Amino acid sequence: MFKKKKESELKNLVEQTKKKEKIKKEKADRKWILTIVGIAFLLSFVLSLLANGAIPNISLILGMILTLLFVGIGVLFDIVGVAVTTADEAVFHSMNSRKVKGASTAVMFKKNADKVSNFCCDVVGDICGVISGAAGTAIAAILITKYHMHPLFTGLFITAIISSLTIGGKAIGKSFAINKSDIILYTFAKAVSPFYRH
Repeated sequence: MFKKKKESELKNLVEQTKKKEKIKKEKADRKWILTIVGIAFLLSFVLSLLANGAIPNISLILGMILTLLFVGIGVLFDIVGVAVTTADEAVFHSMNSRKVKGASTAVMFKKNADKVSNFCCDVVGDICGVISGAAGTAIAAILITKYHMHPLFTGLFITAIISSLTIGGKAIGKSFAINKSDIILYTFAKAVSPFYRH
């Protein structure tokens, strides 16, 4: 009896989920996947090229600043990516009806939450990871050559610091993004709205 009730509840849940899902054309999904893969490839290639060319020649202080900057950018975009998926769309429709600046962009982002989240969390996040990693390698190289620190320990220590800052920052950021999702999405949408035409 209990097993049948559980199966019935699961069946109802599956049916409700199917009703909620938006029907999307397969071509649109393929187009998005190809677009995002292309953007990710180009951005990663160009920024990695610049990072590998410029970062090995930087100073220790600049290396630390660059590392913290790109860890921060990665965390910031992760916050936006989480906020856009958890924000309440109705709030922005109401603001849009009153012609509040940035509200129409927020509605557009919310309607495309999966794509915006994918770009912010995955594309920007991974690129920031590549650049902060390259900067971390440069820091380790400076510490090894100039300060004669242990090569293996230094490399592992720098990598561990960058990883812990990134993971810790994103963990704090996710909680903040869920609690303040509407404000974060609106602030982000308002900031980038001049670049969008509706």
